[in-house]
Amino acid sequence: MPSSSSAPSAPSASSASAAPRVQPAPGPGPGPAPAPAPVPAPVRPSVGPSAGPSPSGTGPSSGAAARLFLPLIALCTAVTAANIYLAAPLLPLIAHDLGSTPSAIAWLASVAQLGYAAGLLFFAPLGDSVNRRRLVAVLSLVATAALLAAAASAGTGALAGAVLVASAATVVPQLLVPLVAARAPADRRARHVAAVIAGLFTGVVAARVLGGLAGQAFGWRAVFVGAAVLTAVLGLATAYILPVERRQRRGPLFAGLVAIPGVVRRSPDLWRACVRQAGMYGAWSALWTSLALLLAGDEGYGMTTAAAGLFGLFGLAASAVAPLAGGLVDRFGAARVVRSAYLLAALSVPLFWLGGRAMAALCAAAVLVHAALVASHVANQTLALTTTSAPATANTAYVVAGFAGGALASALAGPAFGHWGWGGVCAVAGAWLVLGWTATAVRRGR
Repeated sequence: MPSSSSAPSAPSASSASAAPRVQPAPGPGPGPAPAPAPVPAPVRPSVGPSAGPSPSGTGPSSGAAARLFLPLIALCTAVTAANIYLAAPLLPLIAHDLGSTPSAIAWLASVAQLGYAAGLLFFAPLGDSVNRRRLVAVLSLVATAALLAAAASAGTGALAGAVLVASAATVVPQLLVPLVAARAPADRRARHVAAVIAGLFTGVVAARVLGGLAGQAFGWRAVFVGAAVLTAVLGLATAYILPVERRQRRGPLFAGLVAIPGVVRRSPDLWRACVRQAGMYGAWSALWTSLALLLAGDEGYGMTTAAAGLFGLFGLAASAVAPLAGGLVDRFGAARVVRSAYLLAALSVPLFWLGGRAMAALCAAAVLVHAALVASHVANQTLALTTTSAPATANTAYVVAGFAGGALASALAGPAFGHWGWGGVCAVAGAWLVLGWTATAVRRGR
């Protein structure tokens, strides 16, 4: 990871040659030979808060780009995160168009999460060794092409393949979070990370709300086309403002992938963050990806896709909680925030179960589980980014663990809903919380 402070400017060749020569003092013998003019050292680009302009003039400290750096990254995070959840609110429309049932294609949501986890595993560790500008641009274009392929899919197999590729390429936020953390002052690091996480959860809400409304109005294929356009525009714009990095890769390209087990093994704090976030994210994912089945199903509330999508507005609680959670982590530490988040999530599960029959309980549960998820995420990710000397590799391990837990819980939630209804989904969520906490309780918290 490049240093977060600016390198001192080296004298230019012209100024060195123009400097007056210092003549040696006369002595009894031959004086020392005049010192040769110093050779200017190359100026290494920096990603710190005070970094100077990049050679191309597009570094984050060059005027407007510096002011747009964090907001644009947060916006890009929102759009790319939405790509992972595009299919969830559109399941009834997709099923109707492809001649299936929503419960029969609910596995598409887990395909997206598994694709994202695979992309994180292979691409996110590259943030420690390759040029992030080029990688962000390439991945944005790949995701765009895959989203367009999804829009043109004629069957569930082709759609699943396109969603898998699009989700695997949608790892741009996790390439940028370590950079944001490195640029932030130490006493405000969690707040800066929280700003990016707020963008991530805003994208999740947008996928459900705007995706549902647009799908009802224009069809689910139009939603994927719109997502492709936004991904291309914001992905390339973000790549443009990133600082120029000239890195010399050492070792194999995917050395960071091979190093993940060792990094986790050597850091109990990172291991704990991975397991606890897997439990928390799995509980949220089981509930949230199955919610459309309850809201739009004939045995549930019988809402339209657009009305069910509006329920996602409760997810804005996550975006509101993220800055508050960042301040609490900076002040009280990650352990206290994670404990409080797990308590909120545990309270939300019985409310979700009651929500199968009472809309008020479902609304309250939605607010609680989003607040719990984002508070836990801010605390655990800040810990993961600061507990090792390889932040991109540690961040990869953390996010892969979370999304693997979410994908597995989502895969179980669909059959659970088919066999036992909404109560089965709530049981899966409760089991994930118990596993996430008890598996780490044997080690002393930080």
